[in-house]
Amino acid sequence: MDLELGGKTAIVTGGSRGIGKACARTLAQEGVDVAIVARTRDALEETAAELQRETGRRIIPITADTGDDESVKAMVQRAAEALGNLDILVNCAAQRGSGLPQKYQEISHDSLWGDMNVKVMGYLRCAQAVGPYMQRQGWGRIINISGLGARHAVGAITSMRNVAVVALTKNLALELGPHGINVTVVHPGNTRTEQTPDLIAAQAQRQGVTPEEVERRMVERNSVRKIIDAQDIAYVVTFLASPKSIAINGDVIAAGGGPDEHIYY
Repeated sequence: MDLELGGKTAIVTGGSRGIGKACARTLAQEGVDVAIVARTRDALEETAAELQRETGRRIIPITADTGDDESVKAMVQRAAEALGNLDILVNCAAQRGSGLPQKYQEISHDSLWGDMNVKVMGYLRCAQAVGPYMQRQGWGRIINISGLGARHAVGAITSMRNVAVVALTKNLALELGPHGINVTVVHPGNTRTEQTPDLIAAQAQRQGVTPEEVERRMVERNSVRKIIDAQDIAYVVTFLASPKSIAINGDVIAAGGGPDEHIYY
């Protein structure tokens, strides 16, 4: 299937590693020039060089903090100048979820706001800055990476930030849909990234079992019996970024390999 992405452009936040990096790579493989955004310059430039070698597309590294209004505005302006136009936004920048206080008595203003500011307000900031470019051309795609924590009480901050991304997505879709801009949200579950081996090793040590046993238990948590990896998520995102996804707007795509028996309708 031709996804009709050749010659389009994208911004991918959180693009230096993990799901963001996989999304940038897969978009580029489909013919998209990509601006990848992160806060750490060295990792960002290393990833940009790697993806450019792999795909032959233009990969523009831009350092920015999505938790800051002016930083986001400057990033989008630089991306537009470098790429010529802006067709796709993949919002993937977020603070790491592990280690956040989850019990209600432990939550403080700083712990909650720091996370919501980057993941929820950060997504909104990027959409606000990119939206006018898409509206002028009458086409665009915005894909927000959230998480299956929106569907489970796994901890207050994790649940709140992911539910908020869903609400943001629906409202953006209703407002931007008439302008040819589809906005969707993807819920990854447990996803294999570069960090996974260290996380498995730490969990094994805490539980007094082998890393192999931890991974075996993780595999049993979904119906496909494998750990979904960042590339699997990137395939879903790339389809949603394409003109072929016109029928999907304001909706959630769960991409965790079928992690439970609940029916959502």
